Amino acid sequence: MPHATPPLFSDASADATADVAASPSPASTLPPGAAEAPFADTGDASPSSAGSGAVLTCNEQPPQDFLVRSNFLKGGREALDRAIQYRTDTYGHFKGFGHAGADAQPPSAYVVPTTFMGLPVKMHRKVVPALQCVEDEIKRACADHPYKAQALAGIRFRNTYRGGEVTNHIFGIAIDVDPARNTCCGCVKPWSDVPACTRPAKTEYDRMAMPECWVHAFERYGFYWLGHDVLRDTMHFEFLGDPDRIVKGAR
Repeated sequence: MPHATPPLFSDASADATADVAASPSPASTLPPGAAEAPFADTGDASPSSAGSGAVLTCNEQPPQDFLVRSNFLKGGREALDRAIQYRTDTYGHFKGFGHAGADAQPPSAYVVPTTFMGLPVKMHRKVVPALQCVEDEIKRACADHPYKAQALAGIRFRNTYRGGEVTNHIFGIAIDVDPARNTCCGCVKPWSDVPACTRPAKTEYDRMAMPECWVHAFERYGFYWLGHDVLRDTMHFEFLGDPDRIVKGAR
């Protein structure tokens, strides 16, 4: 269920860059109010082996609590700064956020092309194995709930939050699945105006096209679903687990 705690920081940047794969989406993939420009390929990423058919032995893990948005918003500036610094140290330094080490590189330097459920997407190389763990789980556990994704969004090069937050898309650790079909009802218009946000529903699962089974598959391997957040962003998953604990080893 969505958290009742209101956000201390709002997300309403006027423009951002995202990677949207496959068929064009009539809705933006960005949380609230952001316009989207075409993806700008860095051109220096080597292809990833994820999605190639290899089977991984995956560790199950929950998101790290201090990285969950509702938790650090409750904790104020200190908690937010801790979450940003962890992401900076782990995934790269995005200018204007966190303290950079001497040889710090931007997250975009570590982005690789991969696939998820047959669609191309560009993500931080540390979390690509986690996506494969999720895909394997979906194929194993969600066969009774068929769903074909049509569009994905991964790495983004401009921040879509304001008030001191920075989106996990910047770090290449967030992925949006079918923004045209899985909306963000706690966001600004036009998101909150779509029929899915106004019709009666028992849970946020009832307001999206994606099966609930997909959400549980992501959550099993360290991803957090922003459908639980006050934003009710049902398209959005972000890896908040420990990237060093994703894979036990190939088999």
